[in-house]
Amino acid sequence: MTRKRSKAERNGRRAERWAALYLMLTGWRIVGRRVRSPRGEVDIVARRGKTLCFIEVKWRGSREELDTAITAPRLRRVAAAAETIASRYAKAGDTQRIDVMLMAPRSWPRRIVNAWQPGT
Repeated sequence: MTRKRSKAERNGRRAERWAALYLMLTGWRIVGRRVRSPRGEVDIVARRGKTLCFIEVKWRGSREELDTAITAPRLRRVAAAAETIASRYAKAGDTQRIDVMLMAPRSWPRRIVNAWQPGT
């Protein structure tokens, strides 16, 4: 792994830890981290009441770069992975959604709620 890729991996893992902490502080229970499926990976799976949330975390070096951090193809991959793993976590009557957490140094996390609806 190149030095640049290694640093990006460390930053991404750190962002996922911070995102999980932020979610817990706002009432969410983390039920899965870095959950892999044949169709991709979901960074965080969280639950609050009857809402099951699959969360993609993106880290960028500056707030300005966050505007282009998430793309439709990336969201489709997350949605495919979420669809594959949903049965592991979902309970009858749950609402499921996909959120995005955008993280950058020296800034509060930016959360896009319901960034992609499973099945769309």
